[in-house]
Amino acid sequence: MPISVLMFFVLVFILVFLLRTMRVGALVAFLLAGVISGPYVLNLFQVNDTWTFLGDLGILFLWFNIGLGINIKRLWQMRRTIFGFGAAQVLMVAIMLFPILVGITPWSVMGVITVALLLAMSSTSEDLQLLSDRNQLNTEMGHQTFSILLFQDLLSIPLLAMLPVLAGRSFNLGAAIIDVAVTSVALVFGVVVIGRLILNPLMRLVSRLKSREAFLLVVMLNIALWAVAVDLLGLPAGLGAFLAGMLMSETIYNHQIRADIGPYALLFLALFFISLGMGLNLEILRNNWYVVLLGMVGLVAIKFAALFIVARVRHVDTYNARTIALLLSQGGEFALLMFQTMKTSGINAIPSADQEILTAIIILSMVSTPFLLAIYDRIQNSKHLFVRARHRRVNSVYNDIRPDVIICGFGRVGQIIAYVLGERKIPYVAVDLDVPSVMLGREHGYNVFYGDCTNPTVLREFGLSPRRVRAVVVALDNAETARNTVLSIKTVAPRAKIFARARNLVESRVLLHEGVQQALPETIESSLMLAHSVLGQLGISETIITSLLNDMRLDNYAELDNAITDRLN
Repeated sequence: MPISVLMFFVLVFILVFLLRTMRVGALVAFLLAGVISGPYVLNLFQVNDTWTFLGDLGILFLWFNIGLGINIKRLWQMRRTIFGFGAAQVLMVAIMLFPILVGITPWSVMGVITVALLLAMSSTSEDLQLLSDRNQLNTEMGHQTFSILLFQDLLSIPLLAMLPVLAGRSFNLGAAIIDVAVTSVALVFGVVVIGRLILNPLMRLVSRLKSREAFLLVVMLNIALWAVAVDLLGLPAGLGAFLAGMLMSETIYNHQIRADIGPYALLFLALFFISLGMGLNLEILRNNWYVVLLGMVGLVAIKFAALFIVARVRHVDTYNARTIALLLSQGGEFALLMFQTMKTSGINAIPSADQEILTAIIILSMVSTPFLLAIYDRIQNSKHLFVRARHRRVNSVYNDIRPDVIICGFGRVGQIIAYVLGERKIPYVAVDLDVPSVMLGREHGYNVFYGDCTNPTVLREFGLSPRRVRAVVVALDNAETARNTVLSIKTVAPRAKIFARARNLVESRVLLHEGVQQALPETIESSLMLAHSVLGQLGISETIITSLLNDMRLDNYAELDNAITDRLN
């Protein structure tokens, strides 16, 4: 292994460790690693075709992840906050930036509009991580922040559709608006139609193989096919990957996809930011350092002011308004991605040197947010300037899945348990890898999804957490799969109450040894129920029968050890 590769990984580790210690997102660490290891600093690597290819793959996966997070059901649930608060925030920032950009740049009107909208976007990955670190995701302020970020993700559709308009030399406002609107509507409509008519049957066919490798490959093939198809139409390949994500978000497989593709997406996302850092022209930035610094301060100040004003107009209290404004005051990875997409697509809406400066401004603003929040928290806690406020926690109504019970396996046992829970109006979610069972269950109104219960990431996707889910039912007919599922549940939620089925006494004791609350062996319980009916027919009283059977159930059927054997089962 070349020494440069070793030095590179050591550098990445140090940067990720230091920045995460300071609560700065790992994406910034990857970008700085690219800058330091690039041709302008340590010169460990050159920006060659290999890094360009890896960066392009990272772009596709980033667009795919953005599309995967846009779910029509979620948008409808949050429509008032998203299209009210979110739209007002973006519009206010863009309106405040527009005259400034017109006055200080020679860009075209369309270029100014695009940059203003891009700078209005914030970093979804950094802000959600900060909210999680501060334990504020499940607060009113957290929900309001999330709704703004969701609107910004949704805005990516018309901004992507705007790229072909930017590629043209002439500009007609009316024609551009019509083109963008028609393209956006056509994309959304195409996603819904193709997802239902083509993608679902294809995924169903592949899922029947129950092969994780085949499942991953069809997801990646879907990304590549859409990227190529859109590229052939003269649109950016990233738009195709974005559409692939939206398509997947509308299927029953979206949670499994998110769990399986996550590690690979993070890898390619890191490669994108590393290649982006390597490609930064530090000579231009060194000659314009004062522009970068003033630009970063101006961007953060303008976005803070705009967000604070919009929040107060929407009757958000002063403390939450300040916090939201600080959280969202930075630029985001979406703008970085758009600049890179414009560069690779040959779209020169603004000069390449200006793109380098804007990229640096956005990166610095992303780095500044955790430090600004830390300063704000210290001032807040000192009580010298502000009265300390408490975040009010609320029960989230926006999450797709917040079950009281998770059912692993949707065979006969799982279906009966789901029916009983449904009759009592108890929220649940059932998970199974058998596609026909999942589709049949959904047709009959059951809340069942495709997923692998032995994967802890999948269980988290379906709402399993240490304090949220009240019970987990393992209704799987394969002993080894059931045991692996129990181990995965314990990995995510060690204190979860688990109830399991078992075919016989041996399997029951194995599951109990792994920490299951109760594991009923089907063969024994069905025999005891049959014995109950026989004894009743023979005239034995109900009290005696109940006492007899309860004695047999004591200590996990210890009394039956000499009466039966499971070795033949």
